[in-house]
Amino acid sequence: MIIDFTGKRALVTGAAHGIGRGIAEALAADGAQVIATDILAEKLTDLDASQGGRITAIAADLTVKSDITALVAAHGPFDILVHSAGGVRGQVGRPLEDISEADWHAIVGINMTASFLLAQAVAPGMKKAGSGRMVFISSGAGLGVSLTGIQAYAAAKAGEIGLTRQLAHELGPFGITVNSVAPGFVRSNPASEAQWQSYGEEGQKALLSRIAMRRLGQVSDIANAVLFLVSDKAPWINGQTLPVDGGK
Repeated sequence: MIIDFTGKRALVTGAAHGIGRGIAEALAADGAQVIATDILAEKLTDLDASQGGRITAIAADLTVKSDITALVAAHGPFDILVHSAGGVRGQVGRPLEDISEADWHAIVGINMTASFLLAQAVAPGMKKAGSGRMVFISSGAGLGVSLTGIQAYAAAKAGEIGLTRQLAHELGPFGITVNSVAPGFVRSNPASEAQWQSYGEEGQKALLSRIAMRRLGQVSDIANAVLFLVSDKAPWINGQTLPVDGGK
């Protein structure tokens, strides 16, 4: 199956490392012009020179609506939106009583609220074009229980999945599809690596034993799923959440 994004313009968030970076590079490798954004400006510097200049890296805080509005106004309209920024913002699992309101909002803001704000910003351009693709990178935590035990993360990812379904119905009549990819465990960034190490040898073996493929995911596993969903090979897949987790 040949997928070609020549002539397409994509916005990819969370592109400083891990899954977001892999998606940005994969889209550019298949011909897309990619605006790659992250709050970690210092980790974006080497993206500009990659993939034949088809990636432009721009730092932005996606919890600030004005940053998103400015980004889309300056570099849109976009044919493709992939929101991969998120994670646990350096937090670890703690009892419910110990969670501050600020800690809750920090995770919900980047994982769920940013999904809404990004969709809101790019939708007008997609509506005008009569087509568009949005993919939110959710998590198995949004479909079940978070391995981290972080309440806000599980709630935000479940909310992101609900937003996917709702926006699919609202935007579908305009030729826009909205889907979600829910990765299983991928050692793709410092947070996931710390989580993996915290399990110890026995915990790691136990986690692997619950995966049908008996291996952890790779960034390419997630990127390939996203590329399919945002391609012209998936025009009638809408409002779905695709678990990419090796089989549970």
